[in-house]
Amino acid sequence: MNQTTLNADATGGQPIEPASLTSAKPEKKEDSFWVFLLKLVAVVAIFRSFFFSPFNIPSESMLPGLENGDYLLAAKWPYGYSSYSLPFGLPLIPGRILAHQPKRGDVVIFKAPPANDSDYIKRVIGLPGDQIQMIGGVLQINGKPVPKVRVEDLVQQVSPNTDCFGGQFMVTETSGAKTCHYPRFRETLPEGKSYYVLDFGAREQDNTAPVVVPQGALFLMGDNRDNSMDSRFPAVEGGGVGLVPQANLVGRATVMMFSTDGSSAWLKPWTWFTAARWNRIGTAL
Repeated sequence: MNQTTLNADATGGQPIEPASLTSAKPEKKEDSFWVFLLKLVAVVAIFRSFFFSPFNIPSESMLPGLENGDYLLAAKWPYGYSSYSLPFGLPLIPGRILAHQPKRGDVVIFKAPPANDSDYIKRVIGLPGDQIQMIGGVLQINGKPVPKVRVEDLVQQVSPNTDCFGGQFMVTETSGAKTCHYPRFRETLPEGKSYYVLDFGAREQDNTAPVVVPQGALFLMGDNRDNSMDSRFPAVEGGGVGLVPQANLVGRATVMMFSTDGSSAWLKPWTWFTAARWNRIGTAL
């Protein structure tokens, strides 16, 4: 007798087909929830580390271009990659790879010295070898004044995210609405890059000693010149940032993803829409 007959006899005469011929269907393998979640986290981590990462603006140091309550996307590849590119600053990338130097006028996100643990955003003003100085509120690059032309005021609606620099520039309109009127100027860098800055009048930081930017560093400034702790001030925790190492660069600001005036409340969903600054969304930076 063959094995098939023995199996049939052992089951009361009912033939048993070999395992390879049974009609039983193999179970479909499905990823578990945790495997799916792990894959999702990996995809998000790769996207945020090497392509784009979201950042929010928590202050008015970059007015008039960036407002408190803006949410933007920063491109991660323009200046290369380092451990600062990775989530939580994981020390997985030695040094900086594919490094590229920013251009004057770029708006950059970086880790602020001396602690190098907080994300700041400023504009690149001085590159290695440049001499930077402020004289009477006018930016000087390599001994030449940067053109600074008065334009119309920046007018902002007062909101939870806008306090008019302590109320100094607040105006009550005929409608009763309160707005901020900030003196605005257009600066034009030697390469032709133009952008707007605010100047609130004579301040201590309007006159500085000349500083030559060393190799591997950058001189960064906020566009809100009288409300920005930047490279004009020594690197102090919670204060200025001094000359910022290029190794601290995280990315370049590219596009506005969302913006809110701060008046929304989680328990009032309709305020999510009324608080949005719709005209700012999608703006290229």
